[in-house]
Amino acid sequence: METNNFKYVQSEEISSTLSKTFIANVFSWMAAALVITSVVAYYFGVDKELMSYLRTTDIRGHFHYTGLGIIVAISPLAIIFGMGYGMRKWSYAAVLGLFLLFGALMGASLSYIFQMYTHASIFTVFLSAAGMFGLMSVVGYTTKTDLTSFGSIMMMGLFGIVIASLINMFVGSGTLNYIISFIGVLVFVGLTAYDVQKLKRIGAGLEYGTEETKKLVLWGALDLYLDFINLFMFLLRLFGDRK
Repeated sequence: METNNFKYVQSEEISSTLSKTFIANVFSWMAAALVITSVVAYYFGVDKELMSYLRTTDIRGHFHYTGLGIIVAISPLAIIFGMGYGMRKWSYAAVLGLFLLFGALMGASLSYIFQMYTHASIFTVFLSAAGMFGLMSVVGYTTKTDLTSFGSIMMMGLFGIVIASLINMFVGSGTLNYIISFIGVLVFVGLTAYDVQKLKRIGAGLEYGTEETKKLVLWGALDLYLDFINLFMFLLRLFGDRK
């Protein structure tokens, strides 16, 4: 009996170590993607010549996407589907290349925020988003409560946001936009905790060092990256100071 208990404890320790290693790698790659996004967004956002390749301004001051701008805007979504398709079929190097390209294209597509909001407010909101994201990551990693049902509710909320946003594209309601942004913050705060717990459990059951595990690390990093970016953008819509 003592021997079996020892094996069980040892197995739990190994599982915990694997989970911590997996999560650490996930956050490392997520941070790398955010750095790439931030650098690209800044340089496109402050350089009028670079920005002119993506967006133009008419005589009334309204922005319009160029052909390249439209491609850049929709490419990240295509890459997400591509990574999902290639997880089993493509090599780790190919998936990594797509992941890094995704970070760069997201930076270019989000660069417009430097024309709409003051730099100070972008920086402040980014720090606020980082603080909220970090707090909920700790909650998701340490809580003993199963967040599966909670995650399902958050996903329903996400679908609701998408539908409401599509409707508001035609309605153009400022009030609805505010409500969507507020709910969006709540949804992605919740999804952060849920996704971290989900990734913790996935990491505990993986064999460390395999190519499959490395690709799952990138997929997990993409998952958390999207949580953070959406949280940041909804906070910016609520609290960002427009120029």
